[in-house]
Amino acid sequence: MAFPQVRALLQVLSEPCASVVSFADLTGMRIGEILALRWNRVDLLGATLEVAETYYKGRFGPPKTKSSRRFIPISSALRRVLDAQYTHTTPEAPNDLVFRTVKGTPLNDKNLYNRELAPACDRIKQPRISWHSFRHTHATLLHANGETLKTAQALLGHSDLETTLNVYTHAVSDSQRKAVERVAGVLFSNFLSPDAEAVPPGRPN
Repeated sequence: MAFPQVRALLQVLSEPCASVVSFADLTGMRIGEILALRWNRVDLLGATLEVAETYYKGRFGPPKTKSSRRFIPISSALRRVLDAQYTHTTPEAPNDLVFRTVKGTPLNDKNLYNRELAPACDRIKQPRISWHSFRHTHATLLHANGETLKTAQALLGHSDLETTLNVYTHAVSDSQRKAVERVAGVLFSNFLSPDAEAVPPGRPN
């Protein structure tokens, strides 16, 4: 999916689907990983988030593979998405989901797709795409911006990461931080405000 289409989608999507799409593009995370993300796995001081859980067919479980459990740098654009989501949902407990219904339950990826994403694609007169398309967009932009395959595999948590490249660690390298910032710049330089909001009091770190 080309990033002009992503920008066009964000202009017509309502919340929370717009934030989920932004999150998917900025991180390359799988939809189940996004829907299972909890605030206690978001470290705003360290500017990283931990992918440690997934949500699939109504159940929480471990990530898809061992290599899928990873740490992802929080870019400035992603920080703004998180700030907005925190303000909107006002979580009460550290293990509250970042994306949740008014009842605190997980969002349903099929409902988001059928009610929001697919109709939005129709409105901008573009082919309907899957949730995985945003993961592909992130990978494509990493490559287009000159990031190494090693960095891309670490960020995306591909299953062959440990055996072929031996880069699965809990540390986030400078190259990964620079990579997500460059992708964020390409996708959202003219869409999101350049000024990050202050961290609300009581924000879990």
